[in-house]
Amino acid sequence: MFGQDDLVKTHRTRANIIGNLILICFGFIVARLWFLQIYQGEKLYEWSLKNRLRKEVVKAPRGMVYTRNNQLIVDNVPRFDAVITPQYLKDRDSTLKKLGSVLGMKVSSIKKILNKNSYQPKYKAIIIKKNISRQEVALIETENAKYPGVSVETFISREYLDQETGAHALGYISEIRESQLERFQKRDNVFYKLGDFIGQFGLEEEFDLKLRGVDGFEFVEVDALGRKKRHIGSENFLSNIQNKAVIPGSNVRLTIDRDMQDSAYKALEGKVGSVVALDVKTGEILAMVSRPSFDPSQFSRGITTEYWQSLVGNEKNPLRDRSIQEHYPPGSTFKAVTAIAALEEGVIDENTEVNCLGRFKLGRRPFHCWKRGGHRKTKLKKALRESCNVYFYKIATKMGIDTIAKYAMALGLGKKTGVRLPREISGLIPTEEWKMKKSGVPWQVGETLSCVIGQSYILSTPLQLALSYSAIANGGKIYRPFLVKEVFSNSGDVLFKGNIELKSEAKISEKTLQLVREGLFQVVNNRKGTAWYRRGRGIEMAGKTGTSQVLRLSADSVYNKCEDLPYKERRHGVFVAFAPYRDPKVAVASVVEHGCHGSSAAAPVVEKVVTSYMKKYEPELHEKILAEDKALYRRIYLENKRKQEEQKKREEAETPATASI
Repeated sequence: MFGQDDLVKTHRTRANIIGNLILICFGFIVARLWFLQIYQGEKLYEWSLKNRLRKEVVKAPRGMVYTRNNQLIVDNVPRFDAVITPQYLKDRDSTLKKLGSVLGMKVSSIKKILNKNSYQPKYKAIIIKKNISRQEVALIETENAKYPGVSVETFISREYLDQETGAHALGYISEIRESQLERFQKRDNVFYKLGDFIGQFGLEEEFDLKLRGVDGFEFVEVDALGRKKRHIGSENFLSNIQNKAVIPGSNVRLTIDRDMQDSAYKALEGKVGSVVALDVKTGEILAMVSRPSFDPSQFSRGITTEYWQSLVGNEKNPLRDRSIQEHYPPGSTFKAVTAIAALEEGVIDENTEVNCLGRFKLGRRPFHCWKRGGHRKTKLKKALRESCNVYFYKIATKMGIDTIAKYAMALGLGKKTGVRLPREISGLIPTEEWKMKKSGVPWQVGETLSCVIGQSYILSTPLQLALSYSAIANGGKIYRPFLVKEVFSNSGDVLFKGNIELKSEAKISEKTLQLVREGLFQVVNNRKGTAWYRRGRGIEMAGKTGTSQVLRLSADSVYNKCEDLPYKERRHGVFVAFAPYRDPKVAVASVVEHGCHGSSAAAPVVEKVVTSYMKKYEPELHEKILAEDKALYRRIYLENKRKQEEQKKREEAETPATASI
């Protein structure tokens, strides 16, 4: 048995053990407190801050876009979206039901959106409805307590103030697609993520990196339900959780003139086609319009399925930029190129005469002139003025396609112009080598006959046509067309300047160019010219009409009325011009699909654009030419009146007197 001393000793031992255990536990607590509060105190304090703070990305506003005259045409406006943050979504069914009643959405639709984005982290906000009304914003914000996890986020939406006017040149922005992520990241060396908006077309795509800016972020204090309480300033942050300021995108000033652009757009009302205007001395694009068009603002707001289907389901393809992404046979507008080649090669001179009887026979095959009875004795200027096919058929028998191709390419046809817009196509100027590679069949003389009048294989874009006539007007200089005059920061520093770039100079004599220019002047300003009725007032325009065949015509159908054909079989109307004739400043090309005639479909479009230019940039010259025109029209009126009176007198003299009864 244990004695009293043994019992005391045992109790003391137990007390010591318990005391030591208490000390050890207390030591652990103290050590843990030291570890948490002193050793890791700063880090845990940051974590506690992050628990009540939410990091929100602040999107950088894209740069503004201005016209050459500093008129704002692309702006940024605030947009409100209803979002749900799943992390704070408590009573899911009740909240979704209340939110659905506010937004006018079915609960099933909201759940579908949430399920579609379930792969995202729960703290990431999911957009339920874009572009909500201010009334919906007010209902959500004022009754925020009823909607835990629901909030309103402000986004910057891209707004194109002129809507469809010039939309193809300006382009649009939209959310990057998953299929584009890797390709665009590799292209731009930028880390993109789903939800980012990028330029997808036109200028917005080509200058995306300059326009987009750099996103920032800021921290906001939130309560346990994720509702914002206040924004936290940088001075309250620890070093590694500072706000990051956004860097706005750079602004762009274009070469586009808004008034000319508007004139071009209105002139194409109800038509399918394109018009391009160039400064002949710099290569600046003054107007570039394609119709039908689209509203680019719809894409930045989040395009609806209905609107998208209306675009992709439209057989007239409103998303295609016909100025640079579509090519057409240039028709008789190409005759100016043929004339230049023939004059330079010594095949003809200004006095070379051809007797046009309405058709030209090569072997057994007849090649028809557009005028059934023919133009009779025809020299160069008359051939251009009245667009005599037979004159140029005769030239074709003395000149190979390679020679014609040499001058066509020298004038900017058959190759990309180099304009900084995506997806430009090159058009086509055929050669003997090209034909052999394409089909393995040698070139035939009959094919040359079709090519010299701008048909067959020859294809060109409206921009190329404007560039070629610009070269005819300025002495053979080919400037790279450009759309951006300069890129500048918000502080006004110029970051990029669109310099005038002379790409090449066609080796064509001034005498040849002047002869062709005189012929083109007569097309518009001589009463027998094919564009006499589209000459305009006070613009002194020189140009050439053209008809671009859609289908090969049979001998019987050459003279059929185009307007009686089914729409898809009607010929395209083409017209290219420069003005003013004495000192050319602007070149304009227009193609109207299935417009039948260049004189009636495309020439009025060009006339309106040139008139807009002359009134704005050459007002004194415009008034001077207008006065000359009025005097000319007065003389024509008096001459016609005199002829009518003489005709009346002759008829009266030839009519026998009625015998009186």
